[in-house]
Amino acid sequence: MDTTYMLEITITLVVGLSALIFSINILGKIQLSQATPFHFISALVLGELLGNAVYDDEIGILQILYTIGVWTLLMLLIEIITQKFRKTRRLFEGTPSIVIKKGQIDFKELKKNRMDLNELLGLMREKDVFSLHEINYAILESNGTLSILKKSEYENTKNKSFSIKEKDLSIPLTLVSDGEILTENLEIIRKDSNWLYRELRHHGIMDIKEVFYAEWHEIDGLYVSKK
Repeated sequence: MDTTYMLEITITLVVGLSALIFSINILGKIQLSQATPFHFISALVLGELLGNAVYDDEIGILQILYTIGVWTLLMLLIEIITQKFRKTRRLFEGTPSIVIKKGQIDFKELKKNRMDLNELLGLMREKDVFSLHEINYAILESNGTLSILKKSEYENTKNKSFSIKEKDLSIPLTLVSDGEILTENLEIIRKDSNWLYRELRHHGIMDIKEVFYAEWHEIDGLYVSKK
């Protein structure tokens, strides 16, 4: 490889990286986990511009600096607009959605955010919550993370303080998902569909189609969320 070409690439990368660091310091230190979809997309676009500049012989250092400079000014302008005009925040930052209210899944909010039940359960597990029994409210933040407010009896406690034995801790099993009975999980707890229908009737549910989600926990029993 030509030494001159290697030197050009090195200078381009150093200058580009320095400009990016300078740009980030101006715009503010937004953690990746806190970034909104708008921040994520803008970072991808900027990275693509810098990547193209490295491999395009017709683009020089001045073009790179100009591109990053214009991008930084645009981001600053948007930040100023969202700070001064509250209504614009919905466009650029999005709005949180309450996906679980008073222990019940809000099917409409899930659908609105294009999220299915498995995705919701996955986000719950990331928060060390394995049962919907424990949740009072859950909010899907603008950055895609889930904030959870547990019921008072499930707030973090020390097992030793309440003499909770390790054998009492178990993972709940999903029995109904999107109105469909998971017979394999019924078999695990040695129950059948007739038992499930009886339990649902105790919850005032006569038709399985009314059930969006149901889970069984050996301590807390059956949890049901209607559509």
